[in-house]
This record gives sequence, C-alpha cells and structure tokens, in this order.
Amino acid sequence: MQPHSRLVRTMIIRTVAAAVCAVALIVSGTPAQAQPRPGRATARLDSGWVRGAAGAGVTVFSGIPYAAPPTGDRRFAPPAAPEPWIGNRDATAPSPSCPQPGGFDAGGVRVAGQEDCLYLDAVVPRRSGHRRLPVIVWLHGGGMITGAAGQYDATRLASRGDAIVITANYRLGALGFLATPALDAGGVDSGNYGLLDQHAVLRWVRTNAAALGGDPGRVTLAGQSAGARSACAHLAAPAARGLFARAILQSGPCAVPFLSRAEADRNGETALAEVGCAGAADPAGCLRALPVADLAALLPDFGVPAARRPERWGPVAGTTYLPEQPIAALRRGSAAGVDLLLGTTRDESRSFVLTGYPNLTAEGYAAELRAVFGDDADAVRETYPAAESPSPVIALATVQTDRTYACPGMITARTASRYSRVYAYEFAEDSGLMAGGQPMGATHGWDLPFLWTLRMPQAGYPDPTTAQARLSDTMIDYWTAFAHRGRPASPGAPQWPAFGPRSTVLGLSTEAIRPVAFADDHRCAFWAAIERQER
Repeated sequence: MQPHSRLVRTMIIRTVAAAVCAVALIVSGTPAQAQPRPGRATARLDSGWVRGAAGAGVTVFSGIPYAAPPTGDRRFAPPAAPEPWIGNRDATAPSPSCPQPGGFDAGGVRVAGQEDCLYLDAVVPRRSGHRRLPVIVWLHGGGMITGAAGQYDATRLASRGDAIVITANYRLGALGFLATPALDAGGVDSGNYGLLDQHAVLRWVRTNAAALGGDPGRVTLAGQSAGARSACAHLAAPAARGLFARAILQSGPCAVPFLSRAEADRNGETALAEVGCAGAADPAGCLRALPVADLAALLPDFGVPAARRPERWGPVAGTTYLPEQPIAALRRGSAAGVDLLLGTTRDESRSFVLTGYPNLTAEGYAAELRAVFGDDADAVRETYPAAESPSPVIALATVQTDRTYACPGMITARTASRYSRVYAYEFAEDSGLMAGGQPMGATHGWDLPFLWTLRMPQAGYPDPTTAQARLSDTMIDYWTAFAHRGRPASPGAPQWPAFGPRSTVLGLSTEAIRPVAFADDHRCAFWAAIERQER
C-alpha cells in the first residue's frame, strides 16, 4: 500500500475529539397485536416480550439484547444469539456502552462501559393503523474506539420522519478489531468482531422489524464517520447482501482503504506483546483471561501528530466477512440496487488539526507537508499556499479535508452511481465554534445535532438558531424521505437531484440549499493526479 493511501485511511477514523439468533419464543397472536400501538408500550420479539416507555409521540424500547454477552469464551468470537426470556422484559433503561476510554489520569486510561454491551435501542412512532414503516439502523461514530447507542436520541428523527430508528452498540478497539491467527476459528477470521456485531444487528432487524411495526424490506443502514465506514464494509460484504435496501454515509467515504489482514496481524502482534500474551502457550486463552480494562486501554499513540498516526483498530479487508476493499467491491457492483445518500461537511478536518497543531507556523506547515507527502509536498504547498488561508493551521486542515474526506467522497459517489441511485451533499453550515482562536467552520460531526438530540455534553455544540432549526427540519425530511422511498425530499425545500453525469452535490446550509461546485472547491482533480503519480 502506498504511504499516502495509508495516511488517508488514518485520518478518516479519528473522531475521538468530537465525541464520544436464538430459537424464537412462540406466543400466540396476530402480527397487529404484536406491534406497538398508542397507549401500549409492548412488543413481541423473537426472544420474548419487551415493555418500553411512551415518549413524545414515540415508544422507546431500550437495552434490548441482540446477541449474547461477549464475555468469557465469547470474547474475541463471533456474536452468539441471545437467550430467550419469559415474561415482559423491562426495556426502559438505555443500552450500556461497550468498553472504551473514559478519560485519562495519573494512573493511565480510565475505562468506561461494560463488556456485556451488545444491546440496541428502538424508537417507534406511536400511531394508529397497520402500515409498515421504514427502519433506519444507525451505526455510531467514534473512530472504532469510542461511542455508544445511548448518545443518540432519535425522538425527533422518528416522530417527524415517521420512521423506526434503531441505534446499536458494537465492540470497540481491541475487543472489536484485534486480529491474530491465534483467534481464527471455525472458518471465521479474527479482526472483525465489531463488524460481525453490526451484521447481527441487521439480522435482528430483519427478524424483528415487523414486530415493531416496521418493514423488513425497507431497511436503511446509516452511520457517521466510523459508522459510515462500517456501512461501507457491509455494502461490500457478500454476507450482508439483502439485509438493507438503502444506505446513508455521513463523513465516511468508502474510497479510503481499510486495514489489510497483514497490517491488522502486525497490530495484533504488538498488542499481544503489550498485554503480556505474546509468549503464552495459549495466546487466545491469555487474551480472554485479561481484565477488560487492559484491552480497552490499547489505544492509538496519541503522541504522534494526527496526520501521521498509524491506524490501529478498524475493519479488516481480505477476511472471510470482508474479502476485498470496499471501493473495489463497489466497482464490481457489490451494492448494485442499494440506494445511497452520502456526503461530508465542508471543513471536516478542522476539529482534528486545530486541536493537534495549535501554534503552527508557515515553516511548520511546510515541514508537516514534507513529513506527510514526501516528494509531493511542493505540489501540495503550491496548490494550498499558507498565505491564501486565514492561517497555516487552516491551510493544513483544508489539505486534510480535501484529501481524506471530500475527494474520496466524490470517488465513492461516482463509483456507486454506476449501479445505483446516489444522492450527494455537502453540509456547509458554520458552527460558530472556535479552537485555539481559529474558526472550526462546518467541522466533523457538526451535522449530527441537525438530525439527532445528542447526549454528548463534551461536544459543546451551541443551541440552534431559528434558521438552523428550520435547516434541521429540512434535513430530517430529506433523510427520512430517502428511507421511505429512496429519494430525499422535503415540503417546500429545493429538489435534490441525483448524482449522475453532472456529479451534482447539494449544499446544505441556512444561507442556501443548492448545488455546489464541490469537486472544484475541494481540488479533486489535483488529488486524482497525485493518486496517479503514486501508482
């Protein structure tokens, strides 16, 4: 793999700063009786009955197990079906998060969450009638090392959009993506446990959508950042074919390479040494016997500058579940017929760069380009001169935005549009946030509060203005109309043209909703030429 490609993949996974089937229990009754109805917060699932909580126009079912606890012998193994239960299971407590860093202190990494974490939350519009609703399955971001289903309150999205919304946890970090031959078993390669958890969620939805009033034939797989990258993997995975009809990719282009099996195995060897299992007679047993905190603390090296930090944990290509890189699979038509809505924010990388290079000078900018791009550094500096940006750090953020998000997003859209309907956007609303005296602009993750009520106090997002609240309504309309019919639309809002020969990208902001010159604005022709030189 070329070094620049590795850098592209490295940048796409970092969202830490922005953050955060069993045998069915047979119960008599008709499908209509099993669906949530106004005043009734119960549903009959394949594993048993659940009792949720009635909210503002929705019923919320929380903490539903979609797989058995991945503990003991199930650690570092594919997810197993949950045990059925008798009676009405309480489903009012939010799903617990999977183990992840919860901060740092003098003792090292503080770990939050629990290993018994394979749960999902479902938000169902409360309504009369028996019309089946579309289902949106959301995969959270967090760089594959942080995040949780409970951070996303889908009440507005579900009630305004008249759609069922599922948010789910999946194993993170080493617990979700550690690869080593010692853990390969039963014809399944290690390294993609987190992906297999997500696959189990999709299978759960196919089985249980009707019990919630949903249509198993209208499932939209959606995600942001690491969640969108995960969705790319499922678009490419043969085993996921038919489990969802549409996909929404926010800030996670499929054109950025995943770890290869060789790279993932090298990361695994390093991890085994770090936790003292490298020389064990039974490395798998050693790993399964470790305190969960020891594994959750295996993080990327945050002492390395962000643009040069090697990827440690993430989906692995060249494996049983993901035989090839997602963009290669898309070129072959692996997702033919799956409608796509995808896009990026205008200033994706500012949240990473402004915090990582607070005092960058023009000389430091040139040195960083040399470190990252080598022989191509002069061409990059001439195309992105520091003097034409508000500051050298904004120039570096612009380089990384275009190289690792915007232009790979265009490649993804063009590739997928050969076989499917594609709708592309750029979220360009300014956040008004500052970091180190520099404007964050429309940075990575700033689109999230326009779709969700976030439970992420650390994000520090401001309360929306009246105009931003209207934009939020329009975006929810677009997103959920896509889930309903495969075409984004909003009453009174501009029509959203499909991405086709003209490569139309719709800009979304309070100033205007209109097509933008996306490829030109982000200098994608320049980056395409750089890619050709690398080959």
